[in-house]
Amino acid sequence: MVSLAVNLAPLPLGVLLALTGAGKAFGRQAARQAAGTVLVRVLNDGRRATAALRATGAAELLVAAGLLAAPGTTVPGLAAAALGLAFLGYLGYARVTAPESSCGCTARDEGPVTWRAFVRAGLVVAGGAAAAGARTSWWQQAAGRPVASAVCLAVVAAALAAVSKDLDELWLVPLRRTRLRVLGHPLGGDRDVEVPVAASVELLERSLAWVAAAPVVRSGLIDHWDADGWRFLRYAGVHGPGGAARPVTVLFAVDARATRDTTASPAVRVTLIDDRTDEPVPVDLLDGLPGRPSLPLA
Repeated sequence: MVSLAVNLAPLPLGVLLALTGAGKAFGRQAARQAAGTVLVRVLNDGRRATAALRATGAAELLVAAGLLAAPGTTVPGLAAAALGLAFLGYLGYARVTAPESSCGCTARDEGPVTWRAFVRAGLVVAGGAAAAGARTSWWQQAAGRPVASAVCLAVVAAALAAVSKDLDELWLVPLRRTRLRVLGHPLGGDRDVEVPVAASVELLERSLAWVAAAPVVRSGLIDHWDADGWRFLRYAGVHGPGGAARPVTVLFAVDARATRDTTASPAVRVTLIDDRTDEPVPVDLLDGLPGRPSLPLA
């Protein structure tokens, strides 16, 4: 079983490095991603940090290509283990000097450094060491023992998914929703548990209503209140072209009990109120977005 895992190691490790490397090297959000990492502090320049992030992605792609195409040689495995050690050193430095900085480990990972990032980097080190010891190609191993190989790869994929925060949408969030439906809220008495305002704002910012109204919004959350099962979120905005632009209040109404754990598509309504007349502004916020349904105004 050990030889099976060793010979298959280049495949999941190569796929992992290819995905994370491609996101860093070619991702459109690389500059924004780099800006949240400790690289900016180290290099003292956002452009240098972006270049370093893209260079790291290119290195990951190169190692991934070696692991997938030449798994019988030791060089790709040793290179992967060296990358993993470098990641561990980087994460340790970031955790000590800037604990709130982003990990930057993947294209979608924007949260601070956590234990999951360290575990994933450790798995890269272990996988690289195993790949360096492979004595046959992963495709020969898979062809010779297909069932055992499939089981082994499934276990490895599950482990990688468990330590990858950017994959939570695929398994952790649905699992939480199922738990809430079956067991109810862990604090008991769902009706007595108040949903935090931050949770409502997060849900709103993932909705079609937010996408539609975003060009009008000009502030962060100003005020909020609950009424009749709705949570009202108030923002300031500007509506109208050029000199005809006028200040408005952008008022969203979100299901007061909805969270990301209970629904992915909450009921959201939006209204624009003219600040000078206190009258609703009759406008379809989705004008100019082809193929989108009209958004109801509260």
